[in-house]
Amino acid sequence: MSRVNVALFILLAFIWGSSYTFIKIAVDGLTPAQLVLGRVVLGAVVLFAVLTATKGKLPRNAAVWGHTVVTALLGMVVPFLLLAWGEQRTSAAMAGVLIAATPLLTLAAVTTALPAEKVTWRKGVGFVVGFVGVVLVIGPWSTSAGSLAGQLAVLGAALCYALQTVYVKKMLASKGVPPLVSATTQVITATVLQAIVTPFFPWKAPHFSVGVIISILLLGIVGTGLAYLIYFRLIGDLGAANASAVNYLVPITAVLVSLITLGESISWNMVVGTVIVLAALAFAENRVPALAPART
Repeated sequence: MSRVNVALFILLAFIWGSSYTFIKIAVDGLTPAQLVLGRVVLGAVVLFAVLTATKGKLPRNAAVWGHTVVTALLGMVVPFLLLAWGEQRTSAAMAGVLIAATPLLTLAAVTTALPAEKVTWRKGVGFVVGFVGVVLVIGPWSTSAGSLAGQLAVLGAALCYALQTVYVKKMLASKGVPPLVSATTQVITATVLQAIVTPFFPWKAPHFSVGVIISILLLGIVGTGLAYLIYFRLIGDLGAANASAVNYLVPITAVLVSLITLGESISWNMVVGTVIVLAALAFAENRVPALAPART
């Protein structure tokens, strides 16, 4: 891996990991629906600007747009709402750690929905051990009902991401849509959908403190716009499998950023549970998430 890609890899983990802290700050002044709408609008502006600058074009195939409605719901609208609602009730560190279960849920969803994907003994053991890790992270023996509801909402977001992966593999992989076009189409669709549903959610007058403004700008421009561009660059240089290894670093950066900026406490079960989840994922995938050799 080149030095540039190492830097981009670490930067992406930092961007996605710190997003949970920014969500936590933003929901102090915005409702979940307001936050998500602002986030996808800003992300759409960034991605569409890049697509236009690179001479890219949005798809004209109606079927692709139809599938994009599903991926926008599963990959942005619903999970973004669940994360915002969940972080009103649980910590940013907890949210970042629980999202680490996404690859395990994807593993379960793929092997269930796609017959070609075989359930190996490694995958089975990895999923069971990973589930134990998730339970340990939540710590139901010391969790209040409100906090548990927030944590379950975050897990619901992780499940949405997993289902989106399955849907893309099953319905869109053969369409030949370039990644940047796909991402831009998805975030534009998410913007339209969120604009439609926002009036139906509870409303309150937004409170735009400096922290809230900075958080929403970073979530939209950096977390939803720039992050996708970095991810696609890494996929092109390293391949999808190696690029996805960033998932191992996201919960670590999420915990560190929330600890430093918000002063959140980290319990022993969160640390041990996170290690178990990541180890289970590495075991199930039959690989250590090492960085790929440098390309010349």
